[in-house]
Amino acid sequence: MPGEDTLVSVIVPVFRHWDLVPALLEALAAQTPGAGPFEILLVDNDAGAPPPAIALPANARLLACAAPGSYAARNAGATEARGAWLVFTDADCRPAPGWLAAFRPEMAATPAALLAGPVRMTAPAHPSAAAIHDLVRGIPQGTYVARGYAATANLALPAAVFRTLGGFDAARFSGGDADFCRRAGAAGHGIRLVEGACVAHPARADWAAIAAKARRVKGGQVASGSRARRLAWGLRTLVPPLRESLAYLARPHPWRHRLVAVVIRFRLWGVELAETARLLAGGRPERR
Repeated sequence: MPGEDTLVSVIVPVFRHWDLVPALLEALAAQTPGAGPFEILLVDNDAGAPPPAIALPANARLLACAAPGSYAARNAGATEARGAWLVFTDADCRPAPGWLAAFRPEMAATPAALLAGPVRMTAPAHPSAAAIHDLVRGIPQGTYVARGYAATANLALPAAVFRTLGGFDAARFSGGDADFCRRAGAAGHGIRLVEGACVAHPARADWAAIAAKARRVKGGQVASGSRARRLAWGLRTLVPPLRESLAYLARPHPWRHRLVAVVIRFRLWGVELAETARLLAGGRPERR
């Protein structure tokens, strides 16, 4: 059973955003003593350009993954991981000082379960419309966990379970986390939310960034998984995002922010419709 001295492997895929890595490493260096021993695996996922020289702490390693996609990179990191637990986050996330320390007791208490932590969205004092949408939408891990999955921005998995189930679907550019969690749930490995294991995630600053994410997510929905699931997502895309908009209006944000988020959400619906049509016409899913 994992204890305080069990090695944990923190795995981070990096696609070009090496400018964000120093701040991530600082956040990991600031983990409280209860974090226990952990290693950091940074997985370079850009075969076309070598990463810049970067000072790594003694517990960090730099790996390479030529296969495109963050899930392929996470699998590559898991293959080289030495820890009994794999803890996933992203280069643009900032784990709170007590992040790993909050996971530790749950790892010991439920050694075969998946664990997820909250993701807190952050933005400048005067956010753009795109950032307001990201703030209001958020990454609601509690809701996700209630549905049986979680985002890899903050997800911990027993290494043995991960390997037994074959890891993430490396062909996916989006949705691989939900797919894995559902497979794990079907195999009897539940998922729990650990409230104290929090990471911060910046809101996307401009339209291009949130539109690119919408296209990538739609690619994961419409171009991956079983035929029935792809068909269901295609049909769901045709439905206006009224339920999601109502959820935005109920969020604890200023009314102006809620209304801006609804307007942006309907603009993104247009992006999703166009992307679904492109994919159904034989287009390939976007990576970013």
